[in-house]
Amino acid sequence: MTTHTPHTPPETATRAEYCVVACAEAWRGDGEVLASPMGLVPALGARLAKRTFAPELLLTDGEATLVGLDGRPEGWLPYRRHLTMVTGGRRHVMMGASQIDRYGNQNISCIGDWNRPVRQLLGVRGAPVNTLNNPVSYWIPRHSTRVFVERVDMICGVGYDHAVGPYHRLPRVVTDLAVLDFATPDHRMRLASVHPGVTVAEVRAATGFALAVDGPDEEVPVTRTPSAAELRLIREVLDPAGLREREVKPR
Repeated sequence: MTTHTPHTPPETATRAEYCVVACAEAWRGDGEVLASPMGLVPALGARLAKRTFAPELLLTDGEATLVGLDGRPEGWLPYRRHLTMVTGGRRHVMMGASQIDRYGNQNISCIGDWNRPVRQLLGVRGAPVNTLNNPVSYWIPRHSTRVFVERVDMICGVGYDHAVGPYHRLPRVVTDLAVLDFATPDHRMRLASVHPGVTVAEVRAATGFALAVDGPDEEVPVTRTPSAAELRLIREVLDPAGLREREVKPR
């Protein structure tokens, strides 16, 4: 059995900054769509993407205003227009998951049996509409077997084995350990890259099901390194307070 040698991360980038760039990459090539990031690191990723390789992305203040790179209003997005974009595949959401399985089914509602759950969570919210009607990626700040499970306790976000509709697409899952996608013939979750300092064995141990891997462990790519320009934007413009480091804690 082959072993995977940990990659030494460059001194110039932290794990949190790799995660920001990995989240930004989710919107690469999307064109003029509404980016809807949920959470700090995804929000930094969306703003970084717009400032670099995806200037056509639309960002909102979370209400009804489209905002520019400086945060100032640059357009109005009434609820009617917003719903048109949501149901027509013109929005790309990145949200969280309390549980996710090998086909991308996501749970944010409850843990345990529906009739007697051991923990109540956020509720289904808009996850079914999101996943069936526009692309959805996921950000999971703590990769573990509690999140990556063989079978979710309740399907909120719809995975590939239950998907219907022309706009269903799950581009990627970003965690504090790796980047995953569903680029397999049967849309099973695949290990796309590991962050520097992480081994394939670590990712497997933190996942409650068998991940698809292309080739030997040592050939799994390393997550793209942030450029000097991206690091400057993250540190000096997007998050000078360094809040990203609180969300992605070292292990």
